[in-house]
Amino acid sequence: MKWETVIGLEVHAEMSTDSKIFCGCTTAYGGEPNTHVCPVCSGMPGVLPKLNRSVVEYALRTGFALNCEITKYSKFDRKNYFYPDLPKAYQVSQLYAPICRNGYLEIETGSGKKSIRIREIHMEEDAGKLIHDPRSGNTQMDFNRCGVPLMEIVSQPDFQNAEEVIAYLEKLREILLYLDVCDCKMQEGSIRTDINLSVRPVGGELGVRTETKNMNSFKAIGRAIEHEIKRQIEILEDGGHIVQETRRWDDDKGQSSGMRSKENAQDYRYFPEPDLLPLQIDDMWITQLIETMPELAQQKRERYTHDYGLSEYEAQVLTVHKNICDLFESVSKMSGQPLETAHLLTGEIMRLMNNTNVLPEDLSLDACKLSTLIELVCSGKINRSAYKETVEAVFTDNADPQAYISEKGLLMINDDKTVIEAVNAVLVENNDTAADYRAGKEKVFGFLMGQVMKKLKGKGNPDIAKKILEDALKS
Repeated sequence: MKWETVIGLEVHAEMSTDSKIFCGCTTAYGGEPNTHVCPVCSGMPGVLPKLNRSVVEYALRTGFALNCEITKYSKFDRKNYFYPDLPKAYQVSQLYAPICRNGYLEIETGSGKKSIRIREIHMEEDAGKLIHDPRSGNTQMDFNRCGVPLMEIVSQPDFQNAEEVIAYLEKLREILLYLDVCDCKMQEGSIRTDINLSVRPVGGELGVRTETKNMNSFKAIGRAIEHEIKRQIEILEDGGHIVQETRRWDDDKGQSSGMRSKENAQDYRYFPEPDLLPLQIDDMWITQLIETMPELAQQKRERYTHDYGLSEYEAQVLTVHKNICDLFESVSKMSGQPLETAHLLTGEIMRLMNNTNVLPEDLSLDACKLSTLIELVCSGKINRSAYKETVEAVFTDNADPQAYISEKGLLMINDDKTVIEAVNAVLVENNDTAADYRAGKEKVFGFLMGQVMKKLKGKGNPDIAKKILEDALKS
């Protein structure tokens, strides 16, 4: 029997607001356990939540970028369930009137382009974090993350394989980064994915789905999908039945395990949140946000190739992460040399990042120092070899480029008198070769030029040296 896979995704993205969704506590990652909490986010009785306006605006911007319809009369609901990391024993979310609906996102894979439908985007609060101690067997609770604002971006079951899922997640992460609504640091849990997956005979009715929870690595997501497809097909071909359940993926072991039976909406006993008024979103607010939408990566790629003459490859590399793109724009503006800046970042900087395993989101370079270096090489004050050496010093040690160049004696010799003396000395030492050149053997010019640069210890300006050598050979 031939099988086909049906996959839908729920992506939870922590919004990069300074404060939580319903209180003024910081959303900063880390900190001592249970220090980023207050009576509101720790669920004390008698407290009242207050909605963070920025959370709404971040969700709306995401909705615009994902081609969604905006729910102008949006509401919050209580999702009732008890887990140790949820001190209120309920979560404020949106079931009946999510803020955005009916969008789509275009992806591209080896099979071509495909439109993935977005069912909805809703706002909610995050839960805390459980810390399991394998030595004692105890579990500790850190409530710092309670109340951190989340967007849940829910797709329709439009995916058929892991390649499509990864393409979608990469495109979605790119959009969230460029909107500046989520830092997308997967290692910190800023973006997490739940995978709803079922298999069925080709063209048959939908099968029973499982949900693999809280995936925060693209590679692990790909492996988990392939494993779950294989697991379900083997069960069905052996005459068994798929259990609707939530599963946990162990990437080290390359296998999943059941956690609990999968809840349906009625199991959460949703009802309207009584402590928050419905949210009215008027046309003026929508217009203001649309007018202030930041430029997305695809728009930047088109501008870079059209305005700066960059290749499509360079434009793609420069926009692979917002951190690199921001650095490119800063250095380009300071130096006035977008092409040279692009060559630097896509060449030497990428090489150094790969050699030192620096991720794009962790790259931290002084734009002023890079701009200074570009000005020095473009003005002929240093040669390409010195340029490359100094770039590495800036990357590795945050060196001051002018101080480093001065200390290492890397400035090019642009003094005509010094170059003339070097040329004359080379012609005296290589009189026969000079005679060969004058007799028509032009190939020896490269040798003579090399001897001049050697005499200048590699610091001579090659353009000046070439002209002076040519003039001397003609005389």
